Amino acid sequence: MHAQKTPTAVRLLGFSPCATAHLASLLAGAPRSGPLYACLHEDSLQEPDIVLADGTSPAALAWLDGMRCPPPALVIGGMARASYTQLSPPFEPDELYACMAKLLAERHRALALLSARGEPLLAERRRRPRLGPDAGCPSERQPPRDGKVLIVDKGGAFRDHLAGLVGPSRLAIAWTDSAPMAVRLCDETPVSVAMINTAAPGIDPYGLSRDIKAQQGAEKTAVVLLVGRTFTYDSTLAHGAGVRGLLDKPVGDRSLVCMLQRLTSLPEMPA
Repeated sequence: MHAQKTPTAVRLLGFSPCATAHLASLLAGAPRSGPLYACLHEDSLQEPDIVLADGTSPAALAWLDGMRCPPPALVIGGMARASYTQLSPPFEPDELYACMAKLLAERHRALALLSARGEPLLAERRRRPRLGPDAGCPSERQPPRDGKVLIVDKGGAFRDHLAGLVGPSRLAIAWTDSAPMAVRLCDETPVSVAMINTAAPGIDPYGLSRDIKAQQGAEKTAVVLLVGRTFTYDSTLAHGAGVRGLLDKPVGDRSLVCMLQRLTSLPEMPA
């Protein structure tokens, strides 16, 4: 029996819908002997392992340049940039796979070095550049809201895992399996992040998010959906309900920690 592969998260930046679909198809058809690639949804809060950017898109390049700790990036098309690996179209699928394999090896080396040094993993605080109206410079980010993390799930196992992962003294984590209780907790206590498992029975994730965000003082409470393969995520409903973004299940520990570093006052943690 072969061990199940961990998907390599890929974020596609700046491509047209047609080009995005084409690249996603190429990545889905990558050789089985190599990495298993999974393209992140636009609303995903997961840290990408590799970024593919359209070299002709100023917004995509601004996103890369604005990151404080960018993952390995492959720029497709456009003018050559010394700081990134470049691939000029048209290209053969094997050329794409070879470039990505090199970038993934580079990332593994970088993470191993951080771990060996005991240095913290730096979470990217900004998923997309917030450009000022004049100079086009990223505007200053508002600090995360102080408060606990609330888990809405059918059981407390995920809450226990997350508490063990970050440490109870670093971040308070609460749990409930009730939508009315979740709304009440967000009303009575400061909650920085509400994480809703979309598979929790009797829970309408969009409706619950809407109820949480409708409360006074909940503007900075980030609602995150934990999405499984059987759940069809609807961007329009999510945005209308105030959902900040999603994480695909199963969620890796590093993705959880990096997300919490972005959205809460959780300090950087050792690698």
